[in-house]
Amino acid sequence: MKTPEEIKIVESQIWNILKFVIDPEVEVNIVDMGLIYKVEYDGDKKVSITMTLSTPACPIGDAIVLSVKEAVIAKFTEFEVDVDLTFDPPWSPEMVSEEGKLLLGM
Repeated sequence: MKTPEEIKIVESQIWNILKFVIDPEVEVNIVDMGLIYKVEYDGDKKVSITMTLSTPACPIGDAIVLSVKEAVIAKFTEFEVDVDLTFDPPWSPEMVSEEGKLLLGM
């Protein structure tokens, strides 16, 4: 089991990994889009990610979720990655980071 500091380091690394997962509809990473709500590492081998999509009917939602899992597992090959898709709260443009807004021309 990891210390709280080690857990935070791994969670931070995962947030950084997720910045390389691009929403192909807008070509902005899912972190700057505000699609990732929470990353939790249990200190052993399990990561839980809570995220949303820009709309519940997103046609590429399954592909984005799969990309999230694959991105984390590429770095942490021994981890089990669970992605919890939620629409509470629903995504809104206000969730986009300042960097994301620049990339989107907002």
